[in-house]
Amino acid sequence: MSTAGSEQRRIAVVTGASSGIGEATARALSKRGWHCVLVARREDRLRALAGEIGGDVETCDVGDRVAVEAMASRVLARYPAVRLLVNNAGMPARDTFVDADLDLVERVLAVNYLGGVWCTRALLPGLKASSGAHVVNVVSIAGAIAFARSGPYVASKHAQLAFSRCLRPTLSRHRIAVHTILPGFVQTEGFSQAVLLTRRRSRWLVTDPGRVAEAIAHAVEHRNAEVTVPWFPYRLAMLLHGIAPGPVRAVERLMPRRRR
Repeated sequence: MSTAGSEQRRIAVVTGASSGIGEATARALSKRGWHCVLVARREDRLRALAGEIGGDVETCDVGDRVAVEAMASRVLARYPAVRLLVNNAGMPARDTFVDADLDLVERVLAVNYLGGVWCTRALLPGLKASSGAHVVNVVSIAGAIAFARSGPYVASKHAQLAFSRCLRPTLSRHRIAVHTILPGFVQTEGFSQAVLLTRRRSRWLVTDPGRVAEAIAHAVEHRNAEVTVPWFPYRLAMLLHGIAPGPVRAVERLMPRRRR
């Protein structure tokens, strides 16, 4: 396919597209006329979604740099110009740094942080070839607030937030806009918020993937640099975390402990 052809189709690469925020984002973008390349490990889920929205399927573990580079090579062979990359793939790690298996610490860092770095670098030629491309990094409020019970996950998201903020001025000279999305607690298959949802005093903190997906699409359309979903109470919590950590600790006590 020619560069002009891929430009006309508005190609979006969405990682972690087999469920949750990634799936909802692919659906939201497809409704807006984007052609989505769906990236994840579960091929059966991707093919079912692709059949619904007319997207492409790329099975890939973003925590494997060689696999990411091979995936990007295949995508760019079909679509030399990529208008949008959504770095959404992620995994939980609900444990402290003292208790977590060290293999898990390495794995969550590779998937949640390095996966976005590798995908961005590997697809950068296609982003540069597009006219006014976008990179969306789906981080988390955990990138700005430290929850001790999810230490490895929090550290990976802090790294991802720094990456996203550093990437914005770096890519601006190539006319590539970078958007950072910071969702609060989101009920998904991989990140169950069942405990929070069963308690009246905490269920209001939980949002759904569709709301985050709409925020992603809106950020791209309106060139918003950093978006917290929902704004209240999470943006306020991020601002107060450094000077008033007490409320954050109170919320953490509501979060589930890992069963041993």
